[in-house]
Amino acid sequence: MTQDRIWLDVPFREKDAAKAAGARWDPAAKRWYAPRAGMDALGAWAAQADVPVLLPGEDRGVGSGLFVDLVPRSCWFTNVRYCVSERDWERLRRMLLGRAGQQCEACRRGEDREVRRWLEAHERWSFDWSTRTQKLVRLICLCSDCHRTTHYGLAQVKGQETAAFEHLRAVTGWSEQDARFHIEQAFEVWAQRSRVDWHLDLSMLTSAGITLAKPPAASSRAGIAEDELRMQNR
Repeated sequence: MTQDRIWLDVPFREKDAAKAAGARWDPAAKRWYAPRAGMDALGAWAAQADVPVLLPGEDRGVGSGLFVDLVPRSCWFTNVRYCVSERDWERLRRMLLGRAGQQCEACRRGEDREVRRWLEAHERWSFDWSTRTQKLVRLICLCSDCHRTTHYGLAQVKGQETAAFEHLRAVTGWSEQDARFHIEQAFEVWAQRSRVDWHLDLSMLTSAGITLAKPPAASSRAGIAEDELRMQNR
């Protein structure tokens, strides 16, 4: 019975270690658990309190639907995934997929292993030019197809632009001309924002008790991103 499960918080990178220590996987709940009490070896992954379904200050009305939402070059590697501890990232992701009903909030499809479609977390930000503050205002659940389209520049680098473009049109119903215009405007905004080193405001997370990890320094972000892009193209 799932109500008798002793749930664990196991980051993906630690799943093999947890399994070796006796943890088991519940495919329905998509979560690891201890099969019985008193398994000290699993203590490192003891579950923490659930993340609130509505994060403090979160605006669920911001950034709905599918659109190209490019991360400024100066902000690469300062997304939520890089700025919170791995265990808290697992807690956030579990809450996000649960409140979305295990489906993408843009196209309303669920995961499909056969076609390698997964559900992923994406951030919505506000940008205050007067204070140069990039503030997290919402987390949204996107499928891997919608997430690829959202990060259109990365799709280009990976040779997936055609798929990203066609998916954008399929979900939005836009004409080819309208989709091209939207993408051009998104890149213009990206170019403007990429000229600024933004201060990251993750108070929406810290107010919910999420532990932050230190992101890469602003001066090194571009170089780190370029190194990763080169690795992806090998």
